[in-house]
Amino acid sequence: QMQLVESGGRAAQAGGSLRLSCAPSGRTFSGWAVGWFRQAPGKEREFVAAISWSGNRTTYADSVKGRFAISWDNAKITVWLQMNSLKPEDTAVYSCAVRPLIPTMRRSDYVYWGQGTQVTVSA
Repeated sequence: QMQLVESGGRAAQAGGSLRLSCAPSGRTFSGWAVGWFRQAPGKEREFVAAISWSGNRTTYADSVKGRFAISWDNAKITVWLQMNSLKPEDTAVYSCAVRPLIPTMRRSDYVYWGQGTQVTVSA
């Protein structure tokens, strides 16, 4: 079992930036790929970004390419999601999740999930 804790979500203005973090509680990310997903009210959870355990493979949803960046901290304790040029349509609960080694875009591939952090972007 792995507990994931997200933080950094808050209200922001369109065009602004936020940085979300995801860290495991009580253990490390060793060997796991990490993905970020989001769910807006009344919509299905959708893929945002993911990174491999090695850090040399990342993947992004088309809707966030060029605006969001996923990365590891130096110690590989925390995964960051840097969100720039925010849009109102980025408003959602953002959750991180893990799967072994290789990142994918499919929700069903991920094994453990965090509770999520709310991001609200106003025009």
